[in-house]
Amino acid sequence: MKRRFGGMILDCAFRIMIPFMVLYGLYVLLHGEHTPGGGFQAGGMIAIAIVCVRLILGTQSNLRDLGAKAALWAGVGTFIYLLTGLVCVLRGGNFLEYEYLPFFFQEAAQYHKAGIMLIETGVTVCVAATIVNILDAVIERVDEDDSDD
Repeated sequence: MKRRFGGMILDCAFRIMIPFMVLYGLYVLLHGEHTPGGGFQAGGMIAIAIVCVRLILGTQSNLRDLGAKAALWAGVGTFIYLLTGLVCVLRGGNFLEYEYLPFFFQEAAQYHKAGIMLIETGVTVCVAATIVNILDAVIERVDEDDSDD
């Protein structure tokens, strides 16, 4: 991301819109087990907000170095998912059998909600990082093709 896209009006509009995009992504994540949506949709919303920031601000963006770390963050999201399942197995249950999570709830539904939230958080982090990584690869490819001319 060497250059900025757009002008002052686009910059001002996105400075207002980006926090709401991230907030809506978090809302979709937190209410994913009750409403349509969840980790994948929340990850997509957050990734698009990150990509918009990076496109609009260019090299002035604080998120410009995120592309190098996006694969690491995708691994962190996958690890959260895997760790949730492995904790259940190590405590005597099946993979993702939420009743075996090390929480002290009274009802099985509360274990299920906590387990789903852990899974959805891992999916959100993984999807957001993967989308950022893919779009970085596309943008780098376009930059290379433009420099050949």
